[in-house]
Amino acid sequence: MTTIADKADYSLFSNAFGYLRQPLDFKPIESDADVVVLGLPFDMAVTGRSGGRMGPGAIRKVSTNLAWEEKRWPWDFRLFDHIKVIDAGDLVYNLGDAADFTQRAEDFATAIVKSGKTMLSLGGDHFVTLPLLRAHHKVHGKMALLHFDAHTDTYSQGSPYDHGTMFYTAPKEGLIDVDHSVQVGIRTEYTKEGHGFQVIDAGMANEMTADEIVAQIKARVGDMPLYVTFDIDCLDPAFAPGTGTPVIGGLTSDKALKVIRGLNGLNIVGMDVVEVAPSYDNAEITALAAATLGLEMLHVWADSHGKINK
Repeated sequence: MTTIADKADYSLFSNAFGYLRQPLDFKPIESDADVVVLGLPFDMAVTGRSGGRMGPGAIRKVSTNLAWEEKRWPWDFRLFDHIKVIDAGDLVYNLGDAADFTQRAEDFATAIVKSGKTMLSLGGDHFVTLPLLRAHHKVHGKMALLHFDAHTDTYSQGSPYDHGTMFYTAPKEGLIDVDHSVQVGIRTEYTKEGHGFQVIDAGMANEMTADEIVAQIKARVGDMPLYVTFDIDCLDPAFAPGTGTPVIGGLTSDKALKVIRGLNGLNIVGMDVVEVAPSYDNAEITALAAATLGLEMLHVWADSHGKINK
């Protein structure tokens, strides 16, 4: 993106309007973009500390630390030479109205996906994934889910707007196929009976290599359309303190990046990174982790969808 100086800005602090300094476009359906970034500033579904509504802005701001690198290590291509990414800004909804947010998020995401574009969404608390799944299902049908988290979010208790119930609801609505879905990093209590998902819990993940984790994911997902959702509290609080429900004993940022990188070849149809709460962050390290995970997802998506050989 050029600036008022008619040149690119390679600083680590300025012109952080769009994610990775990609252009803002408030008419994304009409664009020729491959990927649309959407911010979902919503945290009315939290059961712990609020603040996730500020997550999209924090991720965009810190993404300037990543925008200067022409080739993202260890990839051997310049991402934006091969795919066009635009930032559609943040979803606008009637503040304080969870039902309005949910419907607007589903409707807007549906329009984007039906236009043939892929979405990278930035939360916001994890509830935002439910309307996104509803939207993606309208185009891609039943999907596999790859879910990085400290919590399974399959709890039956809670209101319809609860960031711990989405993956209890989604299978019941036929949005995802639990028999082809995997949860990575779980380290809180859950009921195994009727759970359905394959779980690679944090203890297992920390003992396994990234390649071993990827092999299990690929065997489970197969060739199904795949939605990837990354709750930042999958990472240990040492790497991501700025979140509403931190749980020690999580993954390192290095292992998480290696696992994401290993997803190359899977049919990824949608992606999100959620639960960044910057008021609890230190030196923007949580927002930086989220921004970097999103960038890694974009590289994997581009490579997996044959964009690099265009």
